[in-house]
Amino acid sequence: MVIGASSNSDRYAYTAVRQLSESGYTVFAIGKHEGTIGEHEIITGEPLIKNVHTVTLYLRAEHQKSIYDYILSLKPKRIIFNPGAENAELNRLAISAGIRTENACTLVLLRTGSF
Repeated sequence: MVIGASSNSDRYAYTAVRQLSESGYTVFAIGKHEGTIGEHEIITGEPLIKNVHTVTLYLRAEHQKSIYDYILSLKPKRIIFNPGAENAELNRLAISAGIRTENACTLVLLRTGSF
């Protein structure tokens, strides 16, 4: 799941959705505005999605606070804080909930086979 998805092809979140999909991952693109990224509809709001393995964040910390409960309710196995999205508070909450966290770049992880 990519949170902070954008239909703007200049954004890293856009590229992440495309590359995750091209790498064979099931991708849910969650964003502030409706739109599309290739064949993926950008979903707005807080959709109930089950069996989320990884949440990869492309929102600055100040925009994450209002969705802490949502992110944690997904019970992902991992949260990736992409550059600019690092958040010590959400990181602590996630670890307390048994969720693994990484300050990393999803695109680099994909390119190096470390995703």
